[in-house]
Amino acid sequence: MLKTLFTISANHRMQTRTCVTVITALLLAVLTLHGQTGTLPVIHIDTQGHKPITSKTVYIPGTYFVVDNNNPEMNLGSEDSPLPLEIRGRGHSSWKGVKKPYKLKLGEKASLLGMNKHKHWALLRFYEPTVAGLQLGNIMGMDWTASTRPVEVILNGDYQGLYLLTETNRIGKQRLNIYEQPNWNEDASTIPYGWLVEVDNYIETNQIKIAENNKWTLQVTYHSPDSLSLAQRSWLIEDFKAMNAAIYDADKTNSTWEQKIDVDAMARYFIVQEVLDNSDGFHGSFYLHKDKGDDARWVAGPLWDLSCNQRAKTDYTFLMKTTYTFVPHWIGELIQDEDFCRAVRREWSKFYPQQVQPWMDYIDEHLLPCSTAYEQEKTLWNFTDQSTLSQRVEKLKSSLLANIEWFNSHLPGETNSITDLGIVNQEVVNVEYINLAGMRSSRPWSGINIKLTTYVDGSTSSDKVIIP
Repeated sequence: MLKTLFTISANHRMQTRTCVTVITALLLAVLTLHGQTGTLPVIHIDTQGHKPITSKTVYIPGTYFVVDNNNPEMNLGSEDSPLPLEIRGRGHSSWKGVKKPYKLKLGEKASLLGMNKHKHWALLRFYEPTVAGLQLGNIMGMDWTASTRPVEVILNGDYQGLYLLTETNRIGKQRLNIYEQPNWNEDASTIPYGWLVEVDNYIETNQIKIAENNKWTLQVTYHSPDSLSLAQRSWLIEDFKAMNAAIYDADKTNSTWEQKIDVDAMARYFIVQEVLDNSDGFHGSFYLHKDKGDDARWVAGPLWDLSCNQRAKTDYTFLMKTTYTFVPHWIGELIQDEDFCRAVRREWSKFYPQQVQPWMDYIDEHLLPCSTAYEQEKTLWNFTDQSTLSQRVEKLKSSLLANIEWFNSHLPGETNSITDLGIVNQEVVNVEYINLAGMRSSRPWSGINIKLTTYVDGSTSSDKVIIP
């Protein structure tokens, strides 16, 4: 076609050059659409026989390799020597979308893009609140929070666009590092320990149900152990019944629920959901875990399935009206307990205001480099919203900052003052981060940090901060 165009008579050459320019631009656009940008790491996955992935329960064998042009030391496998994996679909409502999320099980444990070695990973749709929310979990000092990396994916030779490669919520030395009891356990002395469960808004087979109140049911999906003996099932049902009864105790000065649940961890979880304005926070994907020990209690987390409504926040998130059936488990009762409210105010004083700007900086640093790949994403999947990623990030940050200020003016409890916590709204004069080698910086290091805050009166506070 191009050769024919170039043979047109001289008096039409100017028009010809214009046609060639247009055709070339169109060809380049098509090539770009079907290929990675190279600005982010790329995961190449091929299923056996290029079989399509249609099941959320049955894994398909395949291979993978990772190419990171910006950090070649992160490359893993190669086109000539790919590594084994299995892949299946995952998710509930997200699985119904045109762009599918996936669950990966590697043939051998591997450190993907600098994250801890493991076999189990997820490819989630690229979603800015996920990145922001998981980092907030790190800042708040939750026991463990999944790490994530933006990647481009090529599946069976076809470009799939922008994803978040994410660690999954599992018990293990490189994930949620707590004791894990075995499946089919009959030992009554160890059954109360080593659990990872999820208060769920979907019906699953690995689930128990109890009546939470006279309006709705509490559905608890057990993830670890995932196969229960009769003794395990009986214990789990009775423990959640007892915990639920304590939470719903009309005497809110009694607080016997604190014997079952870590109040500080629940306060941190509540703050994350309110700052994000995440209506799923106490509705579903509400994880709880329990380690081993004489005083072991249920701990809120790890975080999962985070979103941000980006509305004009006028009330607590668990009170908002939604277009779907919305069940805010437990939080309506907990917020009436002054012990819980005091814990919320105490944990909030560690976050606000000193951690706000570093969090905003993190959001920029980890999302804006995805801008080029995001433009591909918009074209590939026919996004109706044509905003640039920079515009979306600014909108998200504006919503989060507004949520923070609203929450700071509506801290739960008898008073908005935090004088009863021993900190009288003192001005912060310095914040330092100290890594495990004892090195100090005004910005957090990757890994485990001790955040040392100095106040105007010379007093200090220290908190653990984990940066993936």
